[in-house]
Amino acid sequence: MGGSGSKSKGFWPFSGSGSGDDPTKDGNGQTLTRVRSFPGATPFVFTRRSSMFFDEDGDLAHEFYEETIVTKNGRKKAKLKRIHKNLTAQGIIKLDHPCIHVDFPVVLCEASLNV
Repeated sequence: MGGSGSKSKGFWPFSGSGSGDDPTKDGNGQTLTRVRSFPGATPFVFTRRSSMFFDEDGDLAHEFYEETIVTKNGRKKAKLKRIHKNLTAQGIIKLDHPCIHVDFPVVLCEASLNV
């Protein structure tokens, strides 16, 4: 009921397989979960899909606008109209610093309170 499809199918390399041979059930919670289908899986993400676009001039931006002149009751008024056509996505870009995958199940830093 409302569960994540990727978790139940074992699609992500960091999700638990749900079987009895899980190494974290041995009492050693520090080990990384290894799935047989992704033996060299890493918890880091090195690339991502960009949210920027190229226009026909080769300019790169998140959004493009053009200025249009609207005449209303004999008065000229400038308006900005957003351009949706003839834009090309930038594609996959390499990250400057690797990020940790959102499905990585291990606690990286544990804070203790000395009261």
